[in-house]
Amino acid sequence: MVETLTREQVMAHRIAAQGLHRDRPGAIAALASLGIQDSGPTARLVLAARTEGDVDPLAHGLTDGWTHRGAPHHHPTPQRNDIAAAARPFGDADAGARLNWSGPEQRRVGIPAREAIDRAADALAEVVTEPITKGAASTAVTKLLPEALLRDCRSCACVHVNEQLMRLSAFPVGVGLDATGKTLLLTPPPPDWSRPVEGDPARAARLVLDYLRVLGPAGPREVADFVGTSPTAFAPAWEAALPQLVEVRVEGRPAWLPSADLDAALGAPEPDLVRFLPPLDPMLQARDRELLAPDPAVRKDLYRVIGNPGALLADGEIVASWRPRASGKRLTIEVAPVAELEPDVRARLDDEAERVAAARGLTLAGLTGV
Repeated sequence: MVETLTREQVMAHRIAAQGLHRDRPGAIAALASLGIQDSGPTARLVLAARTEGDVDPLAHGLTDGWTHRGAPHHHPTPQRNDIAAAARPFGDADAGARLNWSGPEQRRVGIPAREAIDRAADALAEVVTEPITKGAASTAVTKLLPEALLRDCRSCACVHVNEQLMRLSAFPVGVGLDATGKTLLLTPPPPDWSRPVEGDPARAARLVLDYLRVLGPAGPREVADFVGTSPTAFAPAWEAALPQLVEVRVEGRPAWLPSADLDAALGAPEPDLVRFLPPLDPMLQARDRELLAPDPAVRKDLYRVIGNPGALLADGEIVASWRPRASGKRLTIEVAPVAELEPDVRARLDDEAERVAAARGLTLAGLTGV
């Protein structure tokens, strides 16, 4: 018998699985195994929404690197090798999808997509032997690559290595990121780094399981989109994970969960909580956005081409978007409610807003819009 879950059950399960009740220490590890995307203070705010303790990613044993979609993500330091192996493209179709290379682009380049990633990775391994700025690394890598892998960049008025190619070639050779200073640095691989050679569906299945543990139930399209590839190209990983999954129905559609998580999804606790979720928060990274935010106006507000706001989560629903406004050492949070907030929600906002300010190293000046 295939179990049916309501949208409310799915939201309650994701909230619990992601540790938003602040009662599940292991949830941070599960999120980091998938990857906590980082941009400015995002990772600190992700942790502040889920833990009573330290919100420094380093305190949780996390390190930064370009992984899914070429975006910077924090992952557990001991798992970096396994994550790099899991993320290795299966072939040229998979590598081309991750590079966003169309057929005409692939023909123009004239180098198979996975070979292009390998060539750029070889160049990065040669260049990043000590911490180095991204600009300096790009300049050095550009000199080592064939012209076909370079791009005319209008924003910096020069020719350099394709940006996405550079990002996707870094983690395979263990090149990480240090964003703790004023300038982003690329960091060399640890001494025990083992470079993945071939795409392995059995190892890539961990990405499927990691996604479904914190953003399930979902299907192959959502997982592939999160990774940054196509469902067809990523099919070997999905098929390798299937023996560990169970099918359910959500809103009349098939979806899957890790078999071990079904009981937790069916019995998830009521999400009686208020949390300020930053832009790029794991909850907002779910690819089934219609389930997360059924109202098209809310989705349009949350997911913009640039400059997404954060989301205010209250009792299992997104009830507002929000933006921080810093002035000196003081922070004002501008809230834009979907509808008038319930009094009990408003009563809980101040404490959560204080957490946001503290995570940014600021003092809360107040809330506007509520």
